[in-house]
Amino acid sequence: MTKFITLAAGLTLAFATTAHAQDKPELTVYTYDSFVSDWGPGPSVEKAFEEICECDLKLVGAGDGAALLTRMQLEGARSEADVVLGLDTNLTVRAAATGLFAPYANRPATLDVPTDWTDETFLPYDWGYFAFVYDNTKLKNAPDSFEALIAMPNDFKIVIQDPRSSTPGLGLLLWVEEAYGERAPEIWAGLAPKILTVTKGWSEAYGMFTDGEADMVLSYTTSPAYHIIAEEDQSKSAASFKEGHYMQIEVAGKLAATDQPELADAFLDFMTSSAFQSIIPTTNWMYPAVFPTDGLPAGFEQLITPVDSLIIPADKAEQARDKALAEWLTALSR
Repeated sequence: MTKFITLAAGLTLAFATTAHAQDKPELTVYTYDSFVSDWGPGPSVEKAFEEICECDLKLVGAGDGAALLTRMQLEGARSEADVVLGLDTNLTVRAAATGLFAPYANRPATLDVPTDWTDETFLPYDWGYFAFVYDNTKLKNAPDSFEALIAMPNDFKIVIQDPRSSTPGLGLLLWVEEAYGERAPEIWAGLAPKILTVTKGWSEAYGMFTDGEADMVLSYTTSPAYHIIAEEDQSKSAASFKEGHYMQIEVAGKLAATDQPELADAFLDFMTSSAFQSIIPTTNWMYPAVFPTDGLPAGFEQLITPVDSLIIPADKAEQARDKALAEWLTALSR
């Protein structure tokens, strides 16, 4: 008899808990896979936001950054997403042109991104510089330019990401385009024999590098911070290129068709708060869009500082992308 009473009480409690959970509004955020991984920002962001929102935050991994926009274009206004987090300024003009995004409600008073932010639809949450990362215990004289990379021995191999699905891959295209202009096809022709493979996203590429399958991988100047801080490993470095390094500013935007507009705005507000921003440096391994008052974690001071910051304005990035993509495809098809 006691067992049945206990079972009945348990079922009643379970039902009450389920009913309470169903009373909570749900906010769905599409983002890239590494953001929602166990070691990414997702778990900490979810916990911190749910503590203040009285809601259920649902983070959905949807491939790499550029794949997010493709998914939104396919789903359109029928999408379950309320917010998309993980586009960058190379994609914002194309994303805005879909008509799927709405302006955010509250512009933050302070943003520490290294540009004058005027976009009223997309809000930045972190930024960094693309770079080629290598193992400094194996490679003593890392190339210091794209031309030096091309001049490396024939068996020297790099891994990069596909610009059609990955924001780092697209960033590399625009890096070469901005640094070399009309010489970009020549640079790609020289780089092509060095490319071991092109992966769909960043995680696959970085995994191949850490598994020892390639000498260098396209990543970020901040990537060595992960190894320094999380693993106490000083063996990974980012090569400093004479041409400078292309900057990435990652953003989030609210969907116009969301049925939770106020909650979506609240999430965007939260995104530039110290609670969110303090999570970024040691989980997403990027610079926060709003710097913490106590500075960056120890280990970031060891990172390289680019000799020059390269970026193509968002309103020109789309046109540059088409040209650069055509040059890249031509070079890799030979």
